[in-house]
Amino acid sequence: MACPYFMPVAKIENGNWPHPARLPLGCGWSGHCTAPGHEGQSPSQDILEAFCNLGYASTCTWAPAQRLWDAVRFAVNSPPGQEGQRKSVRESNEPSRILRLSYICERDHRPIEHGELEFDIPTGSWLKPHNDARIQKMAECFLESYLRKKA
Repeated sequence: MACPYFMPVAKIENGNWPHPARLPLGCGWSGHCTAPGHEGQSPSQDILEAFCNLGYASTCTWAPAQRLWDAVRFAVNSPPGQEGQRKSVRESNEPSRILRLSYICERDHRPIEHGELEFDIPTGSWLKPHNDARIQKMAECFLESYLRKKA
């Protein structure tokens, strides 16, 4: 679960995570904070590793006390060539052209908001993006990591 106030910008190649591929966004990311009073500030490496990439906002001193979410989770619902296809397409072994990502925004370890985002693989475009730029950017980072692992 990544912090909902984290705006990832670039992959961290030298992080101290034992298994970076298991991180919520598929690898470690550097970036900046979007929490009120800290907009645009870049956290230190240890804060990025302990909170931004991993943690609930409730444990971060930069997060506001009144917030909608503490964390964001992503999962792939229909990877290329698998779920979400019509039977005739599945039988022809053609890969799926639409990748669906589920997202869940949590508060106090409970789901508050959830939904599905859609990405068109051949065109490289989002058919159904998230309306919050932070969540959308995290989805893009998650998808980039996912597609790199599948390549």
